Amino acid sequence: MSAPQDDGREPASQRIARQRASDEAHRHRGLRLSLLTRWTALIGTLLTVGILIALAVNHFFPKNPGLVMAVCLLCVLPISIITIRAELQRMLSLFRALTGTVISYKDGDFSFSLHWPQNDELSDLVAAHNALGDVLRQQRLDLVQRELLLDTMVQNTPVAMLLVSENGPIVYANVAARQLLNEGRKLEGHKLAEVLSHASPALLDALARGGDGLFTTKEAGADIDEEEVYHLARRTFNLNGRKHELLLLRQLTMELRRQEVQTWKKVIRVISHELNNSLAPLTSLAHSGAELVRRGQTERLPQILATIEERTRHLESFILGYARFAKLPAPRPELQQWQPFIDQLRDQVVFAQLGETPSEACAFDPAQLEQALLNLLKNAHESGSPAEDVSLEVRRLHEGVRIDVLDRGPGMSDAVLTNALVPFYSTKRSGTGLGLALAREIAEAHGGRITLTNREGGGLTVTMILPLAC
Repeated sequence: MSAPQDDGREPASQRIARQRASDEAHRHRGLRLSLLTRWTALIGTLLTVGILIALAVNHFFPKNPGLVMAVCLLCVLPISIITIRAELQRMLSLFRALTGTVISYKDGDFSFSLHWPQNDELSDLVAAHNALGDVLRQQRLDLVQRELLLDTMVQNTPVAMLLVSENGPIVYANVAARQLLNEGRKLEGHKLAEVLSHASPALLDALARGGDGLFTTKEAGADIDEEEVYHLARRTFNLNGRKHELLLLRQLTMELRRQEVQTWKKVIRVISHELNNSLAPLTSLAHSGAELVRRGQTERLPQILATIEERTRHLESFILGYARFAKLPAPRPELQQWQPFIDQLRDQVVFAQLGETPSEACAFDPAQLEQALLNLLKNAHESGSPAEDVSLEVRRLHEGVRIDVLDRGPGMSDAVLTNALVPFYSTKRSGTGLGLALAREIAEAHGGRITLTNREGGGLTVTMILPLAC
């Protein structure tokens, strides 16, 4: 059952809260004049005392005003000094306490708080000061907890971390860095050159090259399986007005071996599946051919032999595709004009050319780039796109050349876009997953890259950017 409410009237709880807020506001407005009122009353009291003393002295010495003034000053001045000093002493003590706590805050000590017994403006100042101290204390506690958490994470990470000041010693090193470079001993304060004097030559070469990169180390006389692969990352930044460099050394051996095993397993599964798909029909057809020969029924032999030939050629092309991917040679750049190259490509696959090709000749490996573009155009046709919507465009960029292969197929899902360039990944039942991977290898061998994006209105754009010398 719901509680009854007053129709058209403000709820009682809201009225009470509003009244309390109004009373609090009136109280603070009244307190803002308390100091002025107090000092006015003090001055008025001292003036009153002075007047009374002057009247009393004037009564006894009516004809000597100088004496009256002197007596008044002798009486009122000490009383005024004592009274004002007593009043100011408490305020000065509070100001000294405020100064001390501010200095403590500056030094990072937020454990102090103040107390003022009077209910006036100074009490509001003390309350605000104490509230500031509480906020700073809580922020400092949170910061200490975050620093402790960060330090725990950094110290226990398997990535070796070194922070080195410019032309100076090592500022910070975590446990992994100490174990890797100094047998677990402290590194802070040592010169980086001194520490690296006992390091692997491969690490020294990686540092000398500059930038990020991979390097491999092994003990003298160790087998190749005992090699350790590391990734070196370097970042430079300013800290406290000085240039610092952060070195990150990550061991990749176990991860690479795990990925290598997974890749080989996938390769073996793909090859086994393809071989079984080809060898099983070949075995069956060979048995059928032998049986027909035994019976003297040779009229079906040409069809059986043609099928065997087709399956054998398919298997041969499959094996050659893997061989090309595994043994891709280094590109041999040659100066080529784009339009003759595109015309030669059009003789092998159907596509529409968009725009004009660059007029400058560019240096690339024509055989490898032709193979890469044939793979991309073949994929575009196999996507289900109409043949007339498969197109190719070559554009000159400031840093090289951009080649786009476009189609109007169904495009790709996010998962497929993420994995499409991975070797042996395919969404086709009979696909090898090598077309895009081989194109990517060729692009990267030329120093370029490949990206896949879905087109607005349907379809896919495969972009190959090559930093060619044109």
